[in-house]
Amino acid sequence: MSDLRNYISQVKKSGELKTIKTKVTTKYEIAGITAKVDGSNAVLFENIKESNFRLVANLVGTRKRFALAVGGTEDNIHKKVITAIKKSKRPKIVSTGKFMENKSNNAFSMPIVRHFEKESGPFITSSIAYAKNPETGKQNSSFHRMMPIDKTHFSIRMVEGRHLHRCFVDAKEHGEDLKIAITVGVHPAISIAGAYQAEWGKDEINIANSLLGGKLTLAKLPSTGLNVPSGAEIVMEGKILRDKTHPEWMVEMLQTYDHKRIQPVFELENLFFRNNPIFHDVLSGYSEHRLLMGMPIESKLNGELKSSFSQTRQVSMTNGGCNWLHAVVQIKKENSTDPKKIIKKTFDSHRSLKQVTVVDDDIDPNNAESVEYAMATRFQADKDLVIMKNLRGSSLDPSSDQKNLQTAKIGIDATRSFSKRPEGFELAKIPKIDKIKLTKYFK
Repeated sequence: MSDLRNYISQVKKSGELKTIKTKVTTKYEIAGITAKVDGSNAVLFENIKESNFRLVANLVGTRKRFALAVGGTEDNIHKKVITAIKKSKRPKIVSTGKFMENKSNNAFSMPIVRHFEKESGPFITSSIAYAKNPETGKQNSSFHRMMPIDKTHFSIRMVEGRHLHRCFVDAKEHGEDLKIAITVGVHPAISIAGAYQAEWGKDEINIANSLLGGKLTLAKLPSTGLNVPSGAEIVMEGKILRDKTHPEWMVEMLQTYDHKRIQPVFELENLFFRNNPIFHDVLSGYSEHRLLMGMPIESKLNGELKSSFSQTRQVSMTNGGCNWLHAVVQIKKENSTDPKKIIKKTFDSHRSLKQVTVVDDDIDPNNAESVEYAMATRFQADKDLVIMKNLRGSSLDPSSDQKNLQTAKIGIDATRSFSKRPEGFELAKIPKIDKIKLTKYFK
């Protein structure tokens, strides 16, 4: 099975699902509970004041559950994702979807969560949009958060130049609204694929199908004719209006408020949902949000750097860098020029990065203390620091020039110097320490 319920069942079997039967409200309470749990467990809310729907959060809030979603282990996540990208395959089309069990035209039947006090409103944060590429006729799927304006209208957040925005601009230039579909509550492999920024003309849903072992099926919608995952909990279809906009602002990956934006408006035509539906909420700026967005990029960096530099052992998008702005690259250095070449390639591969640190293969790139140790003992600022100015950066970074998308970037070579005696960098070891069990000595 390739739907959300199957994945929740797997999480429950692993002992990482907390079910809350106490009545809760969508106004800050669900967000507060999710934040308190942050990642350690998935949470299923079964009794919501404002809706008859159930709600799940923290689905992939840890690397362990992320690995479960892609059918792998923590050690082979990147291999699974990279292989799925290379060997993506189109899903089969079935006659009808499970979401067709119920139909409505009132968006407020969903438990749309109000997360933070200064946001412009409640947001659907797990919504994946599906639209046809105007050049190829193929579909594209991507994440876009939505704020309800009334029961049939939402603002929809789109990044300029990305796939959905390009489709919208093309429709607008032809004097048309853009027909789209929205899913909420899908297997997280579909969400992971939707968070990946595939090349123009490529459909991320094919990556999801590969992650799911070819078991994903799609169903055609009656009004838009678009194909969406047949096991989706909730499906909306409608159009992005070419001549309507609405202001909104939200919390982003960095747990900071983004600036006010004027965004297009989505008009709902049909709302479909399964019996006893499950709404998926992603708490912005917390572990699930960061892993959903950052891990596909981490997989991309691992694939590209290992392909370009055989010295590369592992790339980590750090937690402290919000899994988006900072990367640590672990290498087995062969030449003194390796780190600076790798720093440049890493920045080229992910433009939102503002810091890249290169470490030796005896340093754990996922351990901030270990990385800082490498900087303390192997880095000299006058020789090993690369500073770059006025480069394309992340629109999310409040310290940058957000209007012009420009930032300063630093590369840090925290590897051992070949001009120094190697013994000076060797980490001292105690023989047979792994065999010592303290319970033998402390009783």
